[in-house]
Amino acid sequence: MRTSDFEYELPAELIADRPPDERGQSRMMIVNRSQGTIEHRSFADLPDYLGDEDLLVLNDTRVVPARYFSNDGKIELLRLEKLSATKWICMVKPGKRMKMGRRIEIGESTGVVEEVLESGDRLIQFDKEVDEVNFGHLALPHYMGRDDDQMDRERYQTVYNRYEGAIAAPTAGLHFTPEILQGFAHTFVTLHVGVGTFQPVRVDEVEDHVMHSENFVLGAEAVEQIAKAQRVVAVGTTVARVLEHCGRQGGLMAMQGETDIFIYPPCKFSVVDVMLTNFHLPGSTLLMMVSAFAGKELMDEAYARAIEERYRFYSYGDCMLIL
Repeated sequence: MRTSDFEYELPAELIADRPPDERGQSRMMIVNRSQGTIEHRSFADLPDYLGDEDLLVLNDTRVVPARYFSNDGKIELLRLEKLSATKWICMVKPGKRMKMGRRIEIGESTGVVEEVLESGDRLIQFDKEVDEVNFGHLALPHYMGRDDDQMDRERYQTVYNRYEGAIAAPTAGLHFTPEILQGFAHTFVTLHVGVGTFQPVRVDEVEDHVMHSENFVLGAEAVEQIAKAQRVVAVGTTVARVLEHCGRQGGLMAMQGETDIFIYPPCKFSVVDVMLTNFHLPGSTLLMMVSAFAGKELMDEAYARAIEERYRFYSYGDCMLIL
């Protein structure tokens, strides 16, 4: 398949750069794979489509403040990995200012570039811990066209986040309140969403794309609950990545590590029965995954209908339940 097969035109005004006033207020498109039908409902209607024997699987990662600026405003860092409290691997901008031995000051901390990695990322050693509370920013997706603010500190996190490590939020989970979640049987996996989620597919042929890796944990308790469920409902593509990666290792079992699984049509899912997901960027690996799950023709129709019906797109936007 060609990457261009997954492109579509989206009016800019349909990009959600702010969340709804309250969690759980979003619209929800219902895509029924077996019937080939599309309905327009609201997220509050989720109980109408899930039964007592269904199990929600959610990603309990916590988004960290990964974006930093030098005191003089000339250098931007995106922390990709925190090797220790004072040693980071970072993307830097502009790179020409951050060669070997160059220094950067963030608050009262001074960092030195110790190594320029093959990827172009920098290994930076700080003399003291960086004040993340006062100088760290959430790395909001570029399409929001704005910097983060105090509201994002709460709303760009799920209400059930537990383990720090993500650069981007698992956005299908942003719709849940604690009260809504209590109404469903549920369990958790952890996948720390990395910078790769922002990277476009730059090859013409889908099969030529090299997928990024992300760290995950699938615990024994979650495996036990999944085995008993009538249907496994993946809340987001990040959960689907974990479950399908683990399901292809000779049977679903507790494990942790990295996954670089790349799911695109045609593909048979081995663990996930239902998926709750937001609307994804054109040409993205996430759109390819949901197209593999729902069928490309049905997903093309769903996105066209979503644009016609003026759904809100992307991280802070509306959602889709694929049955």
